[in-house]
Amino acid sequence: MEHKIYLSGPLFSQGEIAWARTVLERLKQRLDCKVIWPHEIASGSMEQIFRANLNALDECDIMVAILDGSQVDDGTAWEVGYFFSQGKKILGIRTDLRRAGEFEKSKVNLMVECSCMCVAADLDQLCLELEMHLD
Repeated sequence: MEHKIYLSGPLFSQGEIAWARTVLERLKQRLDCKVIWPHEIASGSMEQIFRANLNALDECDIMVAILDGSQVDDGTAWEVGYFFSQGKKILGIRTDLRRAGEFEKSKVNLMVECSCMCVAADLDQLCLELEMHLD
């Protein structure tokens, strides 16, 4: 079975897009999976973008969520919750050294963090975790 990974994360600045592209390329290099990135599939009206992303979420079985920033991006948080409600695997990556959670050891909001099987600190750790979770 070929796994499909949905790459979730903010896409509002050149830096965010460049980082997501780096994650995308590393996943493609290291894993034998198809990676779907909303930046490459969604354009048009708000409704068209929403539907394209929703369809992509439904067809993927694993999510990688980029969780950097002072808080998790709203759209990313929504996608994580939607994916989790379907019982699908979510792995996060947070390279940001700031803590954004409610508890001392929290990395991000507890609802997002507890939805993830892990929150990796770098790309190498993320790829190792993904390799372990791919059947």
